Amino acid sequence: MARRIATAAAVGGGGIGLLGVAAVGVLLTEVRLARRTVGGSSATPPCADGRYGAPFHHADDARPALRLAFLGDSTAAGQGVHRARQTPGALLASGLAALSELPVDFRNVALPGAQSNDLERQVELILEDGGAPPDVCVIMIGANDVTHRMPLAESVRHLSEAVRRLCEAGCEVVVGTCPDLGTIEPVYQPLRWVARRLSRQLAAAQTIGVVENGGRTVSLGDLLGPEFEAHPRELFGPDNYHPSAEGYATAAMAVLPTLCASLGLWPEEERPEPGRGEGILPVEQAAAEAAAEGGTEVSGRRAPWALLKHRRRRQLPAPESAEVPPLGW
Repeated sequence: MARRIATAAAVGGGGIGLLGVAAVGVLLTEVRLARRTVGGSSATPPCADGRYGAPFHHADDARPALRLAFLGDSTAAGQGVHRARQTPGALLASGLAALSELPVDFRNVALPGAQSNDLERQVELILEDGGAPPDVCVIMIGANDVTHRMPLAESVRHLSEAVRRLCEAGCEVVVGTCPDLGTIEPVYQPLRWVARRLSRQLAAAQTIGVVENGGRTVSLGDLLGPEFEAHPRELFGPDNYHPSAEGYATAAMAVLPTLCASLGLWPEEERPEPGRGEGILPVEQAAAEAAAEGGTEVSGRRAPWALLKHRRRRQLPAPESAEVPPLGW
């Protein structure tokens, strides 16, 4: 597995050791400077739990509402915005309701500051009530694993186990892989290069672990990286770390096609279009290509193969106010 992760990351070996002792000193200084200007937000993310797509609910409709759950860190929780409708969960719940023409019950158990080792607790919360599991779960995690230097193999092990448990419970699982930390504005070279390198390594490794355990991934780093880097004032929030409302909308548009495709709701066939750079590849190669090109979906086929897709994005509908969900969710 270590060799496969290294192959998928496609960045070689050596890591920071290649930079030399002097460069390490520069990096440590930049880390201290970055900590003074990045993050520090203690605001509680707005709660977006509830029912979306209320106009699609009819008393005589025998079709049950879809259930969507969110797990992960502060990005999944929506930290950095002040209104529930601006969070990625609310945006995706509204998009799913519009495309399915069904109400969507949404629940978010993501925790700001969480690392991948918190996913076990979050999975327990999602599955604890003993009722029907969510139809689909979205996981966004990885940034804190990089900043807290969690060993890559440990990070992937926790995520893989969470995906496995959710899939065994009957959920579809979509993972937004580690974002590109090299786009954070107050982070300068060479620390920016190291952050980008480590983010890409983790994203590729996450893809392998998720696909092998039955989930799908969407690479966010290089999709959002150029946009965040070019428009940091619009796409980052006041703490210079978490996305703004516009940033979350950009991320949600990238995840929505895969979220809907996992439930058979996206109007594209589940087969590659070679003219768009899609194909069925060994999972390690698909992970490497996804890490290098944002917005790429990777889903499993018969081992050791994976389907690499570039789904067309659509504008998200404006979220409406959530209603109280049914008891127990």
